[in-house]
Amino acid sequence: MTQTSPVTGAPSAVVAPRRWLTLTTVALAQLMVVLDSTVVNIALPSAQHDLGFTNGERQWIVTAYSLAFGSLLLLGGRLSDLIGRKRTFIIGLIGFALASALGGAAGSFGMLVFARALQGAFGALLAPTALAVLTTTFTIPKERARAFGVFGAIAGAGGAIGLLLGGVLTENFNWRWNLYINVFIAVIAVIGAVIFVTSPKRQGPRPKLDVPGTVLVSAALFSLVYGFSNAETEKWSSPLTWGFLSAAGILLIAFVLWQRRAAHPLLPLHIILDRNRGAAYASVTIAGAGMFGIFLFVTYYLQTSLAYTPIQTGVSFLPMIGMLVLAAQLSTNIFVPRFGPKIMVPFGMVLGAAGMLYLTRLGLDSTYARDVLPALMVLGFGMGSIMPASIQTATLGVDRGHAGVASAMVNTSQQVGGSIGTALLNTLAATAAVNYVASHTPATARVAAEAAVHSYATAYAWGAGFFAFGAVMAVLLFRTRSDTRARAEAATARADAEAAAEGTTVDSSPAEPVVAH
Repeated sequence: MTQTSPVTGAPSAVVAPRRWLTLTTVALAQLMVVLDSTVVNIALPSAQHDLGFTNGERQWIVTAYSLAFGSLLLLGGRLSDLIGRKRTFIIGLIGFALASALGGAAGSFGMLVFARALQGAFGALLAPTALAVLTTTFTIPKERARAFGVFGAIAGAGGAIGLLLGGVLTENFNWRWNLYINVFIAVIAVIGAVIFVTSPKRQGPRPKLDVPGTVLVSAALFSLVYGFSNAETEKWSSPLTWGFLSAAGILLIAFVLWQRRAAHPLLPLHIILDRNRGAAYASVTIAGAGMFGIFLFVTYYLQTSLAYTPIQTGVSFLPMIGMLVLAAQLSTNIFVPRFGPKIMVPFGMVLGAAGMLYLTRLGLDSTYARDVLPALMVLGFGMGSIMPASIQTATLGVDRGHAGVASAMVNTSQQVGGSIGTALLNTLAATAAVNYVASHTPATARVAAEAAVHSYATAYAWGAGFFAFGAVMAVLLFRTRSDTRARAEAATARADAEAAAEGTTVDSSPAEPVVAH
């Protein structure tokens, strides 16, 4: 049974018969990777008490994961292109499970940090491969939209699920189970991968790994994530902050220049220079910055200002998850096919800005039902409108040989956005708190509590600005549906003409991207 290309309408590859079971397997893997960025946060106080590390050392439990994950994502995506999706997927699952088990059994601070870095490295292999499997498995437009709706919902809600799961495991079991739980998820996912994930035959010669490009971009992403992570705990004037950020800029420029001349580029530039895909990657970055800000400061507010327990805090995010899942399904099945990303992404950004502005009203006398819940529901619906449309567009039209690295760019965008958002918002909030205390003397306990709430409001206001900028950017950059369709038809006509001139047939599964110039 053959289907048609989602872009050109030409004959396409055979549809995977067990593609929905493949989606379930991929969704498990994606959930494991995403929730691990927040599930450990809830366990940190207990782990610190157990292993005896200092407050200054505590950040490395989180930073070790984000550094390895963020810096190796593009390499992980490219490896899935080179050695095969199924093999890379299974290796990533097994490695992530072993690293999680090592972290759960850690008897020292150093061992826990090493295990978290190992988790990040295998997560960088697993996350883009999971999305690449989805990209090459679903070729029918309606089914593809539904599958990416599920994936987008998990990508947006995983952090909140991690907060809930972390609270339950920490309070009822032990902090170590926040890591051990990954072993059980991975075992199920490995069994599913062995049975349901297919390995399409490679067409053409096997490409080579771009070693110089890999070194340049991995070093650049490491410097970028480390620079912003350092800014979160130190001042922006710290040499470790501006030095690493400057190095990241230089290395990224060198990477782009190398990609223009490399025989086998790690990231073919046409992938990100396509206007729609570029807008999608930028939208994921902005959404990632906003989401990390939501989880960070709303969690602080609920636990410190409203005295919620970890489990109560996690449960408080459930309505947001529900709205996100609802919006993701409505968007992918109804709204995105009808309106396209040019409408849906700005719509989601506007909702994100509105939700953030609503949160700026929070005070010490606020209540969850009246002041927090409405904002979380609006934010959830907004994220459910942004993520599926952006993820679909970011991988649409990329040929199979580059699906892994194109998918890796989605994860890279979200990770970089999260790092930037966390560092910027945390720094702005800390500065606002200090200024508030300085202008309200004497510094009583009440003033300190008010200063904390004021600092959160400052972060929410800036977060609203992020989303507002994203709305304007999305309106300006995303092409209209008619323009996209016209360009796809023109590309098909050129390919048909070239094929007729050469006396060959065109394999358009999937179609090559249309590059904006």
